Amino acid sequence: MNRLKRKIDQYLIDWKNNSNKMPLIIKGARQIGKTNAIKNFGENNYKTFIEINFVFQPEFKTIFEDGFKVDNIIKNITLKMPEVQINEHDTLLFFDEMQECVSTATSLKAFREDGRYDVICSGSLMGINYKEIESNSVGNKEDYMMHSMDFEEFLWAKGYKEEQIEDLYKCMTEVKPLSSTQYSVMLSNFKDYMVVGGMPLLVNQFIANKNFSGILKMQRQILLDYEEDITKYAGGLDKTKILNCYKKIPVFLGNENKKFQISKIADGARNREYVGVIDWLSNAGIVNVSYALEQPQLPLKGNYNPDNYRLYFADTGLLIGSLEEEVQQDLRNNENMNTYKGALYENIVGDMLVKAGYDLYFYKDDSRKQEMDFFVRDTKSLIPVEVKANDNATASLNNLIDSEKYKDIKYGIKLCNKNIGFNGKFYTFPYFLTFLLKRYLREKL
Repeated sequence: MNRLKRKIDQYLIDWKNNSNKMPLIIKGARQIGKTNAIKNFGENNYKTFIEINFVFQPEFKTIFEDGFKVDNIIKNITLKMPEVQINEHDTLLFFDEMQECVSTATSLKAFREDGRYDVICSGSLMGINYKEIESNSVGNKEDYMMHSMDFEEFLWAKGYKEEQIEDLYKCMTEVKPLSSTQYSVMLSNFKDYMVVGGMPLLVNQFIANKNFSGILKMQRQILLDYEEDITKYAGGLDKTKILNCYKKIPVFLGNENKKFQISKIADGARNREYVGVIDWLSNAGIVNVSYALEQPQLPLKGNYNPDNYRLYFADTGLLIGSLEEEVQQDLRNNENMNTYKGALYENIVGDMLVKAGYDLYFYKDDSRKQEMDFFVRDTKSLIPVEVKANDNATASLNNLIDSEKYKDIKYGIKLCNKNIGFNGKFYTFPYFLTFLLKRYLREKL
């Protein structure tokens, strides 16, 4: 398996070089490449790299039995690993599967105050253990939320260079259409990315084979692994309720309004009985949650309804893997998708926005017949983002921009299968440039 370049690589180097760094907890779903990235970083940037996995090495759970003084922890590690040479200020301790040993979180304060050893933790931060880890380590750690590979990382894996991506960005900043070659090649890459998704194991297989052979089988295994994790780590929450929600996501995405409704999950299901379920799936890194805005205005975080939301898969390849096997080919050939085509494109755009660092919000007002898929912002304004599976009319986008009622909205963005353009009211970008959107909005002003 080839070593894939990831954005976390540079983040970890910057973290190491920060003289005031705290112990780091890398969060995210299983099989997105956390362990591989940390091992690569540790082995290439420290004289001593120690990896302890509390699932495969449960005997190491006793390293904290003499308390949380760093010297005692190091002494107990070296008793179990006599061959290891510990170097002060040049050793990285990597505690993996930390959910199996919550004492790890308690130790982070001691490691932070001591300062002689760098510490990174990772694992499935789910359910009750997740809450314990949060409460035991508050104020003494830095969090990094890692995701499966974004589209830029996928392009790197295929061999594209920074300057080729810069050419795409330059066209955005100049509002200049991409060449026909740029457009057709990147659209083809983007459809590959939608089908494969961003799980490193799958991306490596796709690139090695140069086809989709075996991808669906691997996607379905990951989906089963997630179900197994839900059963294993759901703690006090009702595992059946979490599994019901998880399995129903593709169904609700196929509905016209895409709203996730607890009352339709099972007979007699009520919101109050499902408190914490959606947060659990989100914390596990399995889903992206988009909340309904009360009004399309700033600030976003002070203006949404926590009981009205849509759920998207945190990896669109896994969403496609959850459907019938012919969908892979249907998507590439633009056939047989019907209304579900819109759901897939919304899911991929939502996924790309989250990976770029955005929270997700939408707006729907049936009385005014106004709906908007997503919202982002620049320093001065709120920006509605419309995702079009087909190049239909954009009535809602025009209405939001034109209305005197929405003072925060100055312009909009339409993402569709069309080249770069601006009509005086909204920018049009092809879907595949969504990964550059945050940079564009930050730098264009």
